[in-house]
Amino acid sequence: MLSERRLQVLRAIVQDYVGTEEPVGSKALTERHNLGVSPATVRNDMAALEDEGFIAQPHTSAGRIPTDKGYRLFVDRLAGVKPMTAPERRAIQNFLDGSVDLDDVVARTVRLLAQLTRQVAVVQYPSLTRSTVRHVELLSLAPARLMLVLITDTGRVEQRLVDCPAPFGEQSLADLRARLNSRVAGRRFTDVPSLVEDLPEAFDADDRGTVSTVLSTLLETLVEENEERLMIGGTANLTRFGHDFPLTIRPVLEALEEQVVLLKLLGEAGDSGMTVRIGHENAYEGLNSTSVVSVGYGSGGEAVAKLGVVGPTRMDYPGTMGAVRAVARYVGQILAES
Repeated sequence: MLSERRLQVLRAIVQDYVGTEEPVGSKALTERHNLGVSPATVRNDMAALEDEGFIAQPHTSAGRIPTDKGYRLFVDRLAGVKPMTAPERRAIQNFLDGSVDLDDVVARTVRLLAQLTRQVAVVQYPSLTRSTVRHVELLSLAPARLMLVLITDTGRVEQRLVDCPAPFGEQSLADLRARLNSRVAGRRFTDVPSLVEDLPEAFDADDRGTVSTVLSTLLETLVEENEERLMIGGTANLTRFGHDFPLTIRPVLEALEEQVVLLKLLGEAGDSGMTVRIGHENAYEGLNSTSVVSVGYGSGGEAVAKLGVVGPTRMDYPGTMGAVRAVARYVGQILAES
């Protein structure tokens, strides 16, 4: 266990290195921070921190910089989440309140996160599997052709065309719409199949084929495999940190193009807590020089997706964590009110 003083020294090193981009020496630490000890004592503490792998010396005559292990300890024990100021919170709310639909919410969230953190922002669309049905609309396009519109509690709208085996009258359509919504509105997607399996039996024999076709289309919509969608923004922000990446930012850019990689980085959507993965904690090798800060968002206290940022390990963790958490909270409020 590190002593409280050495933890203070580590905190000071992280803060100075993030702020100045320069390796930190003992003289600068004692001048900039009220550590209450001599430069010689600070040098001893820095030597101990280096021996334990929390800081490293990039060049022979240089000061020290934090390692992944040092950042990890800083995030876990030394960094409070920096709260957003009242003007910042109002700006977030005003920017997101103008959203017109789910796509617009996600697009605005990506832009906002990238601007607030000056990192790469990643926002996952709400997952269908964790959603509930708000409403199912059925529209007649032709005597034997319908449009099925599924609206989720997160504001997601899915449309499907349904070719019926026989003409389907307006009265039957209204009856099916009413019966369907009475069973599935407000229910989890995973519950829907068992709730509608006997619905065709409530209709005349001539209409059962069409009812079964509509239900099949609905169930296919609920379990589609391509539901995991992401939006990414602010990639150009990485160019400001060129010297933070050992050789080139190309591996980082390549990783950011892989949707599967990004989904794994964000983690399971059901986990709503804040996650910070630092450097080599990211399984994908191209992202070993980056950190990922992510959190779940949703309505009613349950996460339906994740959002977060990707940036160099030399990032302002308290500020980034505060911004990511604040944006997630507002997005959840918008989904709850939509």
